[in-house]
This record gives sequence, structure tokens and C-alpha cells, in this order.
Amino acid sequence: MSWFTTFVRPKISALMRKKEIPDNLWDKCTACEQMVFHKDLVANQYVCSHCAFHMHIPIKMRLETLFDEGNYTRIALPMTPVDPLKFKDSKKYPDRLKAARENTGEMDGIIVAEGYVGGYPVVVAAFDFSFIGGSMGLGIGEGLVRGAERACKLKAAYITIPASGGARMQEGILSLMQMPRSVIAVEQVKEAGLPYIPILTNPTTGGVAASFAMLGDIAIAEPGALIGFTGPRVLQETIRCTLPLGFQSAEFQLTHGMVDMVVPRSNIRQKLIDIFGVLMAKAA
Repeated sequence: MSWFTTFVRPKISALMRKKEIPDNLWDKCTACEQMVFHKDLVANQYVCSHCAFHMHIPIKMRLETLFDEGNYTRIALPMTPVDPLKFKDSKKYPDRLKAARENTGEMDGIIVAEGYVGGYPVVVAAFDFSFIGGSMGLGIGEGLVRGAERACKLKAAYITIPASGGARMQEGILSLMQMPRSVIAVEQVKEAGLPYIPILTNPTTGGVAASFAMLGDIAIAEPGALIGFTGPRVLQETIRCTLPLGFQSAEFQLTHGMVDMVVPRSNIRQKLIDIFGVLMAKAA
């Protein structure tokens, strides 16, 4: 082989070869479809820099942005039956659970944690939409109840952050029973004289919206969040009436008194601190 073949040609090929670009450098906004640099998206708490659309934020990152210095302690939750109804649709329910657990690293679609927000003791129950759409089953019901019990014990404010399509159909009536359980849990917090504040994110629908999510002392919603019991198509077919455009958005709900305030994600922590400064001081 010649010197040109063994040395020069490989050098030229290396210079001409396109560098491989990692697949995770960019994300596409689901609203405006613009590409957003991933690092910028993370720094902006998963809010699109082009249209300010609030995307789904990883559940652990959401908790870190709320608690003081990002520090919190998780509350252990009990194990629940894996497949109480032996349910099967296009896939067996245990297979769906297994896939969701492998994908998220969590046993169910909720994390309950305790810590401090602005120096005030707080318990947070946050939904993970990436776990079977944040659907509310036995596991999430247990998480909501344990969170309320812990808040009462610590004399702490109770915050829920739903992101859910509603009840988990694979658990049938057992899933629907979590609606009254969550309502009772919230009432225990209120009877103890402690603040209960839901932060409504996209989406907050179905049995979640019809239970604990709409019972807050102060209801906060993220901009553009979908809030309602069922989809607009089903509603329109039921009442046979044309519905206003965007009637299930957080902004529409604000103008009609269903939520108290719409707060950008980056401002929610400070807003909570301001609220606790009034409610917690009053309770004391």
C-alpha cells in the first residue's frame, strides 16, 4: 500500500466525515412544534421558550424546584394488589404495570414527599403522567391518603399536583373508590386547620378533577392546563350544544371562578411561600 492510501486518505476522510449528533440535544414543543435546545428547556423548567407552553416536567425535577434547596424526604407507600380484577384489554394489566415501572423507575404514578417550602413544613403528593397517564388507581389513592395523614401529623400544608386522565380503568370500581377516599383525606387536613392547595397541571381531568383536585383552599393552575371532567366531544354530544373555544383551559376556568389563580411554573414556588405566609401564620 502507498503512503497516500495508508495515511493521507484516512486523514481526509476523517475531516470530511460528519460528526455524529446525539439524539437528545433537541426537543420539539408539542404546541408550536418549534425545536428547543434541551439544556435551555431544562433550565426553563420544561416551558417552551417560543410559545411559553408548559410541557410535562419530570416529577422529581418538579419536586426539586418546589422544596427549599431541592431537598425533600420521600414518604414510603404501601404495596397494593398488582391485578385485583385480572383485567386484560389489548395487553394484560400486569404487563402494562411492568412496562411503566421499568420506564419510570417507580412503583406507581405518584410520589409523596415532605420538606420545607420557604421554611414552612409541607407535604406534596405529585402525579407522574408518564406512568399510565397518571391514572388514579389503588396505589395513587394510598399515596393521597398517606400524604394527608403525614401532613396532619407534621402540622404541615398539603399540596397535591395532579396530572391525570382520570381513573385507571384496569382497576374498575376499586379505582373509582379512590375518589371518596381522597375527598375524606382532604377533609382531614382541613379539619386540622391546615392549608390544602392543589396545583392543577395539564391535564387534570376525569375522576381526579371530580374529587380532591377541585377542593383546595386556594386552587392554582399552570397556564394552558386542561381542566375538566370529560373531553369536549363527549360533552358536546351529550348536551347537544356548541361549546366555547378553549372552555376547559386554565384561563377560561379562572374567568369563571373554577380556579383562583393561573401562575407560570417558574413563579409557583414563590406564590406558595406568599400564601403560606398568610395561611400558616394565621393558623399559628
